[in-house]
Formats: sequence, structure tokens, C-alpha cells
Amino acid sequence: MKDLVRFGDFELDLAGLTLRQAGQVVRVGQRAILLLAALAEANGETVSKPRLMDRAWPGLFVEEANLSVQVSQLRRLLGRRDDGRDWIVTVPALGYRFSFDRPSVAENADWPGLVVMPFTHGEGDADMGYFAEGMVSDLIAALTSFQSLSVISRNIAFTYRGRTMDSRDVARDLGVRYLLEGSLRRDGQRLRLVTQLVDGVSGTQIWAERFDGQLDDVFAVQDRIVEAVAARVAPSVGASELVRSRQERPASVAAYDIFLRAKADLDHESEPANRRAFALLQQALESEPDNAAILCHAAWALEHRHTMGWEPLGTDDVEQCLTLTRRCLQHARGNARLAAQCAMCLMQVGRDYPAAIAVAREAARTNRNDPFVTAVAGIMAVHCGTLEEAEMHLRHVLAMAPLDPDTRFALCGLAMIDVIRGQYEQALAHAGHALAVNPHFDASHWMLIAANAHLGRQAEAQRRLADLMRLSPRVTLGSIRAGQPAMIPGRIEPILDGLRLAGMPA
Repeated sequence: MKDLVRFGDFELDLAGLTLRQAGQVVRVGQRAILLLAALAEANGETVSKPRLMDRAWPGLFVEEANLSVQVSQLRRLLGRRDDGRDWIVTVPALGYRFSFDRPSVAENADWPGLVVMPFTHGEGDADMGYFAEGMVSDLIAALTSFQSLSVISRNIAFTYRGRTMDSRDVARDLGVRYLLEGSLRRDGQRLRLVTQLVDGVSGTQIWAERFDGQLDDVFAVQDRIVEAVAARVAPSVGASELVRSRQERPASVAAYDIFLRAKADLDHESEPANRRAFALLQQALESEPDNAAILCHAAWALEHRHTMGWEPLGTDDVEQCLTLTRRCLQHARGNARLAAQCAMCLMQVGRDYPAAIAVAREAARTNRNDPFVTAVAGIMAVHCGTLEEAEMHLRHVLAMAPLDPDTRFALCGLAMIDVIRGQYEQALAHAGHALAVNPHFDASHWMLIAANAHLGRQAEAQRRLADLMRLSPRVTLGSIRAGQPAMIPGRIEPILDGLRLAGMPA
């Protein structure tokens, strides 16, 4: 490759890592110049975010936000091309590319990329935070069911919460064409929701609707929003996709409220929160015993307890989990995310590997846009397939939704692969990143403990073990082994060996 890359009135010396503008040296930070060189060397092809981070921060674990900051600084430094486009283009769910003479993704009118921004809500209502986030999550889940629409994951958008930014800047940063924004207010059983769909290139409003009514009408409002967005952004959406977009939510707002509280507790990943979540879900099942979403999340709560080696909630947790799973599959009607959760229950708790694999594959076929569904395919391959297949799926999750909360599964799965392969330093990086996403996820602690122990860093392994025991004081080697699949003999042993070396009780 040539050592000099020219664009506009700039000249980039790849060998000397020097940037000049109109013959004058431009001061650029070390990280930024490394990123610019990596993008320029790719000759207009997309460079993934992990690859860029490895180039600018070799051997270091850093948050992805650092990459975004450096790219934003480079954009300000380089300015815009003569035609008004950016030199550095965001490629949704993948990374960045240097535009040279190609149009940016956001400016291609045929690209149906969409981000659902965090809904603002009344500050005086303590319950509105989880309710607003629950509505956003449900809208994203519904919109991702459209095969012709690319939807940015929840946590990417939530990095913009509380920040005042021009919608065009957000669209450019995220590489999307459209933004869905909303404002939610609730007064007792009265609900006011204002939503608008914005063109991210022009900044103009495409569609807007204000709804004032009873809280009981919230589901009709969600459906109306989804249908309006689909009609304007992805006109090829068919009737069957619109039907599938209506998630298996509870029929009543009272049960929906309980369900959202339980989901928030499940996402917390701690043992006490899991216990609260299951109690809430049992309460919801009393009024809606055949609701697939409630059945699935109740099974998921028990699956998580079993997998993490936590104390059972009753005498028949395993059978209850599998009963809930089977009932969910009877009522789920093609909901990919619920099916993926059921697949995990069948594998982790039921050890019914053929059924688990079949359900996971059908979920992936139904919706390839959902990062959780892809993460499940990866975890399934860790335990029941090849490590190469598992790594492919898990890395795809990070490319699709690098800031989504569900990346903890992908990152922890990659850390497990690293430990199995003996790549302990890499395991520390992946597990550390997973803990940054969610500090309560036990399995991420396992990987940090095991990797440090295998590296001979006994003091650090024991410190990490102490952290885990504070979260889960009753966990033992035996309880972890009992919660792990055993389709491939010996697959889990490197992790258990590391935990044993660190001094985990038998």
C-alpha cells in the first residue's frame, strides 16, 4: 500500500503517522492518528469497532465510548468534504469507514436505519422511569421483527439521554436515517404521549402524533406507533410482520406494570432481584396464566438461578422451569426472543439438547435482527457446537449492538471461549468488559477468577473470588457444575479448574 493518502487538501503519511493540510502539519493526538490511519488503509471498506480499538489501544481494555469520542474529534478536525458529507462515516452495527468518494449511509434514502431515542418523562413520577424505558424496549422489540428495517439497540440510544443534540448529529453519529422520539406523561390513570418520526438527514418531522387517554389504552398507542413507523420507513413490511410485531405482552395494564417491574429486576442479575422478579411474575400469572411473555420470564428467572448455582426457590425449581418453558412455547406464536429464552431453559435446565438447538435455530430464522437471539445462538454453540461457530455469533452481537445490555452474554461467552483455548489475557479483557456492562453477572466473575488463576495471579484471583462470594455467598464448584450443560464432556472443565485453583469451595 502507498504511504501517502490524499483527500481534499489533506495528506496523510501512513509511515510517519503525520497529517498535513495544505502543506502544514496538523496536530493530531496519538490515538486519533492511529484510528485515521486504520480507516485510510482500509481503502473505503468498513473497519469494525473492535479492530479500531485494537489499533488505537493495543492490549488495553477501554470503553467503546472512547472510540466515539476520538471519531467525533477527528470529524471536527477534518471538517466536511466539498459536497457537505463527512469524511468518516458510521456504518450501523459494524463500525466506521473513510468515505473517499462514496455517499454516507445516512444520506442514502433507501437505507431504513432507525433509532428509538429515550422517551422523556415527568420527573415527579418515580415510576415513570422504568415505565418509559419499558415502552421504548417494547417498541424496539416490535420494530426489530421487520426484516427490512435495521433498528439500533436500546443502550446505544440511551447514551444520549439527558443530552441536548441536533437530531442530524445523532443520526450522523449512529449512521441511521430516522429517529423516533417521544415524551411521556402520566397522571394517575391518565396518559399523555407525544411521538414524532424525524428524518435524520434534513432534521424535518415526517410524522407526529399526540395521544391523551387512559393508561389502559397504552397498547393501542404502541401498535399505532409501530404501524406508522413501518408505513413510512419500511413500506415493504407485510401484514404478517405487523402481526408478529405485537409482542406477547400482558393483556391488562395492571399485569403489564407488574411485568415491567419484574423485567427490570431480572436485568439487574442479582440474586435478591431475581427472587423479587419471580414473585412478581407469579403474581402476574395469577391474572394471565397463558401469557407467553410472563411464562417465559418466569422460566427465565428459574433458569438463571439454576445456571448461576443459586439457592432454589422451592423443591421443584427444575420441573417448574421446564413446565413454564413448555407452556410458553405453546403460546409464543413465532416470537423469536421468547423462543430463544426458552431454548436456553431447555439446554441449561432440561439438558434437552436436540430440542434446545432446534428452538434456537428457529428463533434465529424468524428474527436475525435481534442481538439477544444471536447471543443465544452463540452460547448454544459454546456448549453444544464448535467454538468457531460460537465466536462468529458472539462477535456478530458486538457488531450489531455494542452498547446493548445483552452484550454481557456475548462478552462473557467470548471470555469462556478464551479460557477454554488458554487465551487468558484476552479472557480478562472480555470478562472485564462484560462486568462493565453489568457488575452483577456471576458468570463474568467466574471468567475473571479462572483466567487470573490460570495466569498464576493468585492474589488477584482470590480478590475476584471474594467479590463473587459477596454477590452469591452460597455458590460452590458443585452448584456451578450442576447448572452447566454437559453435551460436550470437558467443555466446562477449564473454568472449573480455574475456580478451584482460586479456592472456591467444593
